[in-house]
Amino acid sequence: MKNIKIFSIVLVIVTLFLLSACGSNENVSGSDNKDKNNDTDKKLKIGLTVPTLGNPFFVAMSKGAKEVASKYDAEVITVSADHDLAKQTAQIEDFITKKVDLILLSPFDSAGIAGAVAQAKSAGIPVVALDGFAEGGIDTVVMSDNVQAGRLAAEYLVKQLDGKGNIVIIDGPPVSAVTDRIKGFNEVISKYPDIKVVAKQNGEGNREKALTVMESILTANKEINAVFTINDEEATGVQIAQEQAGRQDEFFVVSVDGAPAAVDALKKGGSFAGTSAQFPNQMVIDGVALALKIIDGEKVESEVLIPTEFITQKNVDSYKGW
Repeated sequence: MKNIKIFSIVLVIVTLFLLSACGSNENVSGSDNKDKNNDTDKKLKIGLTVPTLGNPFFVAMSKGAKEVASKYDAEVITVSADHDLAKQTAQIEDFITKKVDLILLSPFDSAGIAGAVAQAKSAGIPVVALDGFAEGGIDTVVMSDNVQAGRLAAEYLVKQLDGKGNIVIIDGPPVSAVTDRIKGFNEVISKYPDIKVVAKQNGEGNREKALTVMESILTANKEINAVFTINDEEATGVQIAQEQAGRQDEFFVVSVDGAPAAVDALKKGGSFAGTSAQFPNQMVIDGVALALKIIDGEKVESEVLIPTEFITQKNVDSYKGW
């Protein structure tokens, strides 16, 4: 009888222990599921900063950001630096504070933004540069093959001039995308000693400044056969100066971008002869895809180049545009 009582007590203790253990396991399992659900439900947060949203090229980038937001069900914060290094630096710092998962940076100043990039990297946030290199430790850069873009414009220019003439170069901001375009352009024209660069000035990438510098160039030079600008915004400024001076038939303009305004100008005819078209929305889409690979621990190429396509008055109708 005594043994039966002892056995009953032991059985009760064992039963209580097992029930407790089961309850504990259920709690742990529930906690794990909750954590997993939180991870799954966490929305991808992306920060995109561009030099300006006053340029159609960067507006096209923002459209690419909307495509990304839809594809990944992500929150994309798009901001404009308004051609201000201090402002773009502050924007990246704000992205860090907001704990974005990745940063897409189209740099206004490739060297000047290095400190902000380093801060983001220290915070463990991948930084993908778009449309030009940035110092400070970016993970990769997605951009047009800008050297090729410059070459295509130069090859067309040389062919139209039959290898001789006076030309003008309207330069731009101190970013690698611009220097690469100039590099590609110079690689071609350097082979033609009868092509002379009579003026080279900085149009700062916008039509107003390009208009102003072109007015001065027109005053100083009585014969110009062609102008190369680093983007279509500058090309528009050059054309305005050209028209105001009554010299529409004197020279033609070639550029880089493939912007909507360039498409309209090419369809209209006149002095705007061609542009090396880029695909800015694709840069954003590819940039995010690369950043997600980086987050997953995969290795990616340090540089991804998107080929450009030269658009003229003859083939503009087949160009899809931005």
